[in-house]
Amino acid sequence: MNPEFWQEKWQKREIAFHQAAANPLLVSWFNQLALAPGATIFLPLCGKSLDIHWLLAQGYSVVGAELSEMAVQELFAELGLTPSISSVGNLRLYQADKLQVFVGDIFQLSKHPLGPVAAIYDRAALVALPDAMRQRYAQHLITISQRAPQLVICFEYDQAQLAGPPFSVDSLEMHKLYSKVYSLNCLEIREVPGGLKRKCQATEIGWLLTLIKSEQN
Repeated sequence: MNPEFWQEKWQKREIAFHQAAANPLLVSWFNQLALAPGATIFLPLCGKSLDIHWLLAQGYSVVGAELSEMAVQELFAELGLTPSISSVGNLRLYQADKLQVFVGDIFQLSKHPLGPVAAIYDRAALVALPDAMRQRYAQHLITISQRAPQLVICFEYDQAQLAGPPFSVDSLEMHKLYSKVYSLNCLEIREVPGGLKRKCQATEIGWLLTLIKSEQN
């Protein structure tokens, strides 16, 4: 999937993936990460998600990565924030108050400009990527976050009934991608009301990924 695909989605306002409220699985299960007050959360491929509004309202700091500069501009405007804008290598960095967003290819983001993060919240990133990119993406996040714990939200459905994105990422694939580094705990499985894109039955699954003990040393 090339960058032009997502840029065109935002230009045409084909952003049904942008939810009208904070994700219920985030609200229900975020405390399972057991983070300190004010901790920094990394949101890959964050768009202008209202999940960011929710996290900021809880007192956390948020660092995002997003391909579409339009989405980032709208995010800051909707939050009532005027960002400072700077260049970081091939990326642009928007920042104001407790929010920073790197604009550009997430694979151009390294751990040094990202800085320490307490956790990753992945709602619409992993499922936005085709199968051929997901292994590279998962390893990249592990590396740049220095193996931070993750709250990951996936969809499962019959991929033959609907072409992604979002793509179906099942339990077997989650373990294939992450089990060498993390213990995986399925927190909740819930039906997608009306089906995915109103076209096929699907479930939304919340996963908690915590560093396995042998990796903590």
